[in-house]
Amino acid sequence: MLPTSVPVDTVRKTIHILHTNDFHNALSDAGAERLREAIAGLGGAPHLLLDAGDAIRSGNVGVNPFGEPILDRMSELGYHAMTMGNREFHFLAGALETKINRARFPVLCANVRARQKAPLPVRPSCDFDVGGVRVTVLGVTVPMITERMKVAAVSAFVFDDPVTTAAGRVPELRPGCDLLVALTHIGLREDQRLAQTVPGIDLIVGGHSHVNLPTPERIGDAHIVQAGWHARHYGHVTVTLEDDQPPRIDGALHPLQEKRR
Repeated sequence: MLPTSVPVDTVRKTIHILHTNDFHNALSDAGAERLREAIAGLGGAPHLLLDAGDAIRSGNVGVNPFGEPILDRMSELGYHAMTMGNREFHFLAGALETKINRARFPVLCANVRARQKAPLPVRPSCDFDVGGVRVTVLGVTVPMITERMKVAAVSAFVFDDPVTTAAGRVPELRPGCDLLVALTHIGLREDQRLAQTVPGIDLIVGGHSHVNLPTPERIGDAHIVQAGWHARHYGHVTVTLEDDQPPRIDGALHPLQEKRR
């Protein structure tokens, strides 16, 4: 008797996402070396290296006229993308460009708009082929200047609500990817609101609230991760995908510094 069906092998793919946030220029030589070792330890397995903002030293208004050297270090480490944090932002177009001009990788922020003809040196999202997995990374940032603020009159840029922006973008991006990552600098509470209100996001890599999440926090189908502050930890997320199944997401934090006594 012939079998009524023939089993079909499922296609299983695994990728790795290493993530950091809120360096505030505190990534030491030793910390950078640990990141290099972590990447080397993957043995060539497909991966992304992402940062969730506030990497640089300058504050919200301050500007280093020579740019930010930590962005050179992050470029050398092979970062694939970062979201713009409040420290990277500046209300003057030329100053914003100077703050991020040493990044040799995309800087993302979907919820910032240029006013008049100011150039916008950030992108809303970017796409990657990671070992045959189509990954879309969408960036959103805490609103620094909104239309209702008086300072908007002299600002080259204004921000929209990040969750509302994501709600508009995700339905457009979701059909074109296997994994949708929100790279955010909005804080854990807003990440939770994002996960609760915007379906279609698989992973939220967050920053801004300086929170250590030892393992991913799951809300609905989304998993939230964050790796503290001041280059004390990095996160390692493993994503396993099989045909017609939601991605399996596991993660943990690892030290970038020796334990303080």
